[in-house]
Amino acid sequence: MKKIVILMALMMVPALVFSAGRNEASGSASDSNYLRIAWWGNTTRDARTNEVVQLFMQKNAGVTVETEPTNWDGYWPKLATQAASGSLPDVMQQDYMYIGQWNDRNQLLDLTPYVQNGTIDLSKWADSAVASGRLGSKLIALNLGVNAWGMGVDPAVLQQAGIAIDDTSWTWTDFERIAIEIFQKTGMQTMPPNEFHQIFEHIVRQTGASFFAADNKSLGWTSNSAAIKDNLDMWLRIKAAGALFDPEESFLLGLAMEEEPISRGKTWNSYYWSNQHIGHLNAAKRPLNYLMFPNISASKPPKYGAYLKPSQFISIVATTQNPDLAAKLVNFILNDLEANRILLAERGVPVPSDVLQDLSGRVDANTKYIFDYISKVTPYTSPIDPPDASSAGEVRDVIRPILLSCMKGDIATAAAVTQMIQAANSVLSR
Repeated sequence: MKKIVILMALMMVPALVFSAGRNEASGSASDSNYLRIAWWGNTTRDARTNEVVQLFMQKNAGVTVETEPTNWDGYWPKLATQAASGSLPDVMQQDYMYIGQWNDRNQLLDLTPYVQNGTIDLSKWADSAVASGRLGSKLIALNLGVNAWGMGVDPAVLQQAGIAIDDTSWTWTDFERIAIEIFQKTGMQTMPPNEFHQIFEHIVRQTGASFFAADNKSLGWTSNSAAIKDNLDMWLRIKAAGALFDPEESFLLGLAMEEEPISRGKTWNSYYWSNQHIGHLNAAKRPLNYLMFPNISASKPPKYGAYLKPSQFISIVATTQNPDLAAKLVNFILNDLEANRILLAERGVPVPSDVLQDLSGRVDANTKYIFDYISKVTPYTSPIDPPDASSAGEVRDVIRPILLSCMKGDIATAAAVTQMIQAANSVLSR
């Protein structure tokens, strides 16, 4: 019930509307000077993106851009509702996890013509960065920044416990020992595996598997699940020691960063993408460090679990009535130096070489910290897997309650693994 209430509340948040030199009420879907842009994020991203939108309107007199920020959990259900009613925004933030299914439904505009006519300038982009948004013959998205998966930690808690972590070599065995030791010395608990997709993916990639099979008709670890069971056993040993934070609270959807356990000082760690670190810092209002994820063993695995990922994409929706203006806004967000001095790489390390060079000498210490993290993690990465199955969201929905029951101690780990695989494969095989 809490999840439903949170989601309904998020979907009822009114959109913010900014206008320059015109009446707000005059914007409409048929107006050639009107756009809507949607993204998921946090208060830091919202403020910076709203400021960039205002700058775009100042530089383009008579244009109105309506902004629709939502947090991650509310974003996709809201877009699904808008798609059903024919009211999608013109420009949207996209994710590698979902881009395949949006492309399959022909909901995203091919950006190739706008690159060819110069509206979108990719002259300072690496080919590999452009390729990440290309599916088949269509360029349907452009990379807003590079990021990597990792773990936020509270350095004050580690210092209090007398613990130092070498994140280039630590293992899940080290993690378990550290979690219990931190609890024994400070009373601070460890965050359960609420972000299980990325955690499981990081683990199975080290065994040479992938989260989804190549044909997306089953999980890629259906016959190679021993490492997942071992990991679940570890979480339950941490729980038995009293060191695991409440699984039910940690699995709640729709929480703002300020409401998350690490922000409230309830856990010493949390799991999120590197581009979210600044948002977590601002939410926690205290220093946080960001570490590479543990490995399953001390020896070099067949394949590194970590990979560099487009933090988000930006796309134009195929139903837009104003594709030229939408392409101009996309180019502004991606390439304009003044705009990027406002955004300050909050979405990830920028792709255009001139933007990256310009920001390197301008960003604050926290953003520079993430630039350095990407440099550190890069040698420990392997190529990213293909985009997730189109039913990836439903797969997570069926796995989540099974995993939660396991973390609560209601289901044995072996049974939980079997049930997760069966439930997920039932969805994927349809």
